[in-house]
Amino acid sequence: ALEKEDGKKAFNLMHEDLNKVWREVVRVLKVGGIACVNIGDATRTIGKNFHLFPNHVKITHYFHSNNFTILPCILWRKPTNSPNKFLGSGMLPPNAYVTLEHEYILICRKGNTKRKIEPKSEKRYNSAFFWEERNKWFSDLWEDIRGVPQSLNNSDNQNLRSRSAAYPFELPYRLVNMFSVYEDVVLDPFWGTGTTSLAAMILARNSIGYEIDSDLFGLFKNSITNLSQLNKEINRNRLNQHIEFINNYKNQVKDIKYKSTYYKFPVITKQEKEILFYSVERFTEDENNFILDYEKFR
Repeated sequence: ALEKEDGKKAFNLMHEDLNKVWREVVRVLKVGGIACVNIGDATRTIGKNFHLFPNHVKITHYFHSNNFTILPCILWRKPTNSPNKFLGSGMLPPNAYVTLEHEYILICRKGNTKRKIEPKSEKRYNSAFFWEERNKWFSDLWEDIRGVPQSLNNSDNQNLRSRSAAYPFELPYRLVNMFSVYEDVVLDPFWGTGTTSLAAMILARNSIGYEIDSDLFGLFKNSITNLSQLNKEINRNRLNQHIEFINNYKNQVKDIKYKSTYYKFPVITKQEKEILFYSVERFTEDENNFILDYEKFR
């Protein structure tokens, strides 16, 4: 279709293929479960005309048509420092084009009701996030996540990088924190280098991923070589960031009412009291399966 300069047909054909994946997501996701889709719109000059192809609109429409509740999305802004990023007619109106420097994180819930979790579930309260994390993570604009995994930046991996559509670890790490609890199962139908599974491992969730490019599996195995150490560092950094926040917060507020049950430092709200982190103690590999043992992180 593109060879015939039929951009609309090419766009629709691509989404017919993507709909096969979304159909399986619709089938396996539990009622009340959350689907998060990181997608960017595409731009292309066809013939002599510059076009935007709104991928996020097509995908949102698919989930909406399949009885998903569409929730507010997140704009992940990825600014470029390139001096040549502006397109079109330079300084002259009216034919210059707005730069496209963001991707979408679409958030859709299966069905019309929230997920039902047992009242006062220990797993749910242990899975809570800090008040200041809530304020940052649930903003509709993310500007502080940049880059791709370091292992993909060297020249030997440039081809794999372009094939993997890799994204930073922080992105799935936040989303898994935001929309799941301990021992949930997280599915990534575009597994790539396994960044979502890595985040799930760090956060004591189960995960399933599928990927048609088997060459990428080696990159995932490399990323979990020091999994236990990485897990502890991430947990420690997160706790230290909270302590730093609390120290600054104390300068503005005389008294903080609540205290963490497990870590003994102050927390802003009652819902944060039972926060508990886990770290990987050991893991075993069985072909494409990984079995992990966890311990409470103190």
